[in-house]
Amino acid sequence: MANKVLFCATVDYHFKAFHLPYLKWFKEQGWEVHVAASGEMDLPYVDQKWNIPIQRSPFNKKNIKAYKELKKILDQNQYQMIHCHTPMGGVLARLAARQTRKRGTKVIYTAHGFHFCKGGPLLPWLIYYPIEKSLSRYTDCLITINKEDYELASRHFSAKQTRYVNGVGVNTEQFKPLKEQEKKERKKSFGYQPDDFLLFYAAEFNKNKNQELLLEALALIKRDVPHAKLLLAGEGTLLEHCRNRAEELELSHMVDFLGYRKDLQEIVPMCDAAVASSLREGLPVNIMEAMASGLPVVALTNRGHRELVQNDRNGWIIDQNDPAAFAKKLKALAGMSDVSQKFGNNGRSIIRNKFSVEKVLNQKSDIYGSFMATKETKHVEALQSGGAR
Repeated sequence: MANKVLFCATVDYHFKAFHLPYLKWFKEQGWEVHVAASGEMDLPYVDQKWNIPIQRSPFNKKNIKAYKELKKILDQNQYQMIHCHTPMGGVLARLAARQTRKRGTKVIYTAHGFHFCKGGPLLPWLIYYPIEKSLSRYTDCLITINKEDYELASRHFSAKQTRYVNGVGVNTEQFKPLKEQEKKERKKSFGYQPDDFLLFYAAEFNKNKNQELLLEALALIKRDVPHAKLLLAGEGTLLEHCRNRAEELELSHMVDFLGYRKDLQEIVPMCDAAVASSLREGLPVNIMEAMASGLPVVALTNRGHRELVQNDRNGWIIDQNDPAAFAKKLKALAGMSDVSQKFGNNGRSIIRNKFSVEKVLNQKSDIYGSFMATKETKHVEALQSGGAR
């Protein structure tokens, strides 16, 4: 019988967006791959998919049903390993796996940026910190994706192992720089002028992602950099608010709200700079994809951005939620093509050396392999013990 691994997260799109290389890796090792998450999306490399009603909010009553369904799944399948992701996927999977861990199942949890962070609001600390600390005792390996989370978890949580991994990995062949003429032609194909200064940000429209800061910064440079265009990909509750704010600032001709896109690998490389205004990040994929595409980055300070952006090497970190400071750096980039080129080259080098899919797969396969070896060793020892009798 093949070994089985279960991947669990709040929504199934999480796996399509970030984890297909790792599902594929397990299949290549001869393992049976199962996925439990909310949604009916077809996923490659998956032998069995369970649609369970996990909700983002820890207070949603549907999570009780999701827990019961997940526990039933675990009881009916002999999983050698469970890898859970997202806050509620991590909560429910670890709670449901308490008994199966006693039978040898190894539970891995990746924290894609704790909801609490240094200098962050008090409420997330009151809600999420006790949850994560308590559940760490049911975790064989806690994976963190930035140094701040790693240091906190290592000092204060009780997981058997705490490991630091460089995110989820970026496909550096899918996201790569365009030559200058190719970039101009790509811009024209999307309806822009070849010399437009395109700023890009992909994120859900919510309070944390803070797109309003970008609009206010753009308003401050619109006279000096009239060819600037801000491309905002994503959907969310604050989308209409941002549309209205762009109109109030007389920026409608300079801002494109792109909605949900499946062609970011075509859009990002044609842009001239990546911008990021979020207040809290774990390790943002949108910035890594932009860096892989050779874009300089201007980003508001937070633990995830600081992990990726180095001042005067591949971009600039803005230390305060200040539109004027952000605007000053955007204006500087627009006027210094040589600096932009240097930043872009350095950014791609950083991604290829540390954050590519190949690099992250090596890190994760090392973690997975250590638990596989443990399982196989115990099995051999059990056989040998039985033979001795």
